[in-house]
Amino acid sequence: MMDQPSALELVTAVREFIEKHAMPQLQGHTAFHARVAANALAIVARQLEHGGAADVAEHERLKKLLGRDGTLDDLNRELCRRIRANAIALDNTDLAVHMIETTLAKVAIDQPTYSGFQHSPHRRQT
Repeated sequence: MMDQPSALELVTAVREFIEKHAMPQLQGHTAFHARVAANALAIVARQLEHGGAADVAEHERLKKLLGRDGTLDDLNRELCRRIRANAIALDNTDLAVHMIETTLAKVAIDQPTYSGFQHSPHRRQT
């Protein structure tokens, strides 16, 4: 059996190559695009590392909030439908918790250095 690097290991290796070896050699627009590529790869790495757990937690919160099971997409559509129909109150505590937790999980993957995220009283310290 041949061992293979994981997707996370591959993405991390490419990002590190861009950051440590390519970017120092680049200038102007090319350097900017290399930073964009490195940032995109960092997002992919965080998604690979934390996205599954974030999706599971979101799915569990939605099942509890809506009182039924389904795919994550189906449950999110149902939540939107219920909010539009005023079938779930906007001041519902479980809805607020769900929205905060889902947003924080998404920002943790997409933009973990965002100052609003860093200073959020709801953010879990890692």
